[in-house]
Amino acid sequence: MRLLPSVVVAAALAVLVPGVAAASSVHTTTAGGTFTAYAPGAHAVTYRPDLVPAGARAHVFSLSGAHAGTTTSLVVTGLPPGHSYGAHAHARPCGATGDAAGPHFQHVPDPVKPSVDPAYANPRNEIWLDFTTDRLGTGFARSTVDWKFDARRAGSVVLHETHTHTEPGHAGTAGARLACLDVAF
Repeated sequence: MRLLPSVVVAAALAVLVPGVAAASSVHTTTAGGTFTAYAPGAHAVTYRPDLVPAGARAHVFSLSGAHAGTTTSLVVTGLPPGHSYGAHAHARPCGATGDAAGPHFQHVPDPVKPSVDPAYANPRNEIWLDFTTDRLGTGFARSTVDWKFDARRAGSVVLHETHTHTEPGHAGTAGARLACLDVAF
């Protein structure tokens, strides 16, 4: 079943960006998991079961190429209906706490940490996947940036408590880290 998303991504790429699908510089990533409490080796972890219940699921599909940039999609199910979440690619894999995933992955890293400068913390320099769940608790988001990953890659997608702020001094913030999914971008 994990092969199906790769086949769909490859077919979509061939239709949407002719000639790029055969290029060796195209990198596809798929990841999915069912959120559970943290345990060593867990790849989908909930830190706030009230907002990301154990048993909720997430799937990430990412396509990165020299001529296409990077497009990343997130699909989640089993969350509370009508809630707005922030979600971002983070620098490291998931761990026992939300902080283990490190900061947001930035294509051009902000020299100041934590990064709240809109020149760096923005949806063109980071992968932002904010969404609001529907009445069934399902959410979808897509991000497209004009850069591709190189040797430095993101390691996870973290779900946050609120949509992402953009104002100076708060840019890129989205409240508490609720859950984390390992994604080998």
